[in-house]
Amino acid sequence: MSSVLYDAKDSNPLGKKPPASAGTFTPERLLDSDEAAKIMNVHPKTLQKLARKGIVRGVHVGKLWRFRASTIEDWIQSQLAS
Repeated sequence: MSSVLYDAKDSNPLGKKPPASAGTFTPERLLDSDEAAKIMNVHPKTLQKLARKGIVRGVHVGKLWRFRASTIEDWIQSQLAS
């Protein structure tokens, strides 16, 4: 018989956190080049060029580029600040 300590507040052994899958994490939707370029008011090919140079963060999936809206917004804010 194993002895496991239980927190008096709940039935969670040793007060451990529940697995990550038990949370309500929802990943941010990725924008395609057209959607992200529209936010930045640039041509999609210009945005892709900026991503290839590492100026704007993006993910290259096969032939397609994907961008997080929050990353695009952060980049715009950094450009306004400088």
